[in-house]
Amino acid sequence: MTTVDVRRIATPLAPAPGRRRARSQDAAGWLTYTILTVTTLLFVAPFYYMLVAASRPMSEMNTFPPPVLPGPDLFDNIATAIHQQNIGLALWNSLVVSTITTAATVLFCTLAGFAFGKLRFRGRNVLFAITLGTMMIPPSLAVVPLYSIMAEFGLAGTLSSVILPTLVTAFGVFFMRQYLIQALPDELLEAAKVDGATTLRTFFSIVLPIARPGAAVLGMLTFMTAWNDFFWPIITLNSSNPTVQVALNNLGSGYVPDTAVIMAGTLIGTLPVLVVFVLLGRQIVGGIMAGAVKG
Repeated sequence: MTTVDVRRIATPLAPAPGRRRARSQDAAGWLTYTILTVTTLLFVAPFYYMLVAASRPMSEMNTFPPPVLPGPDLFDNIATAIHQQNIGLALWNSLVVSTITTAATVLFCTLAGFAFGKLRFRGRNVLFAITLGTMMIPPSLAVVPLYSIMAEFGLAGTLSSVILPTLVTAFGVFFMRQYLIQALPDELLEAAKVDGATTLRTFFSIVLPIARPGAAVLGMLTFMTAWNDFFWPIITLNSSNPTVQVALNNLGSGYVPDTAVIMAGTLIGTLPVLVVFVLLGRQIVGGIMAGAVKG
């Protein structure tokens, strides 16, 4: 009859040396936290300075050393910015342009990426090469013919002239194609085809749910690009119907621009982008991590 050593059973097993070493390597040390803290402060510092400058008169910001704490004039400077330029209309115009552009870009680029990545048709590689070739053309070269087209259709000076040229982008098509090639199994498409689903039914029922992380990343990048776009809107729009960037440019015009008022208007124009980033931040991180794992 064999005896059992009760002390060996009661004593917890010691972790393996390799596991303990891996756990200590994964733990972040003080150097990691120091680097992350310094990096965060470097990125937050311009936004904090914008808040300080927007809440104090220009005379105080020109002193040395400049103030480091927010002042009491924030709402007064915001009211001055709104009075000098129609910031409310500019925010609405930028919201309309950015929302429509983002929705259309995500939909059309996902459709095109699905076609180029998973469908087989004649001339696919040639069309995709032409699409990528358009990325090599500087945008400034297309300004004159693009404005002539918009003027010919009577759209110059309207928001449609800003929205139509950006409904689909070559970068978005390339991004979604690469994402769907990795994330979308061919077996799902074959199963949908066996079940009798059409191409559009397959796209809306299978492709779109799988492409959601990548579409969130593309949507965030598109929204920020459309919101911050200045070059094309200032050409095709006038001062009575501006976007945020055009309104801020007009706000800063003058013999002696008021820095505090400009910073107050910039603060208003920055808030919607921060809200969108907070709402889509988890999807963006998920899309980037999914792309990294798939790759």
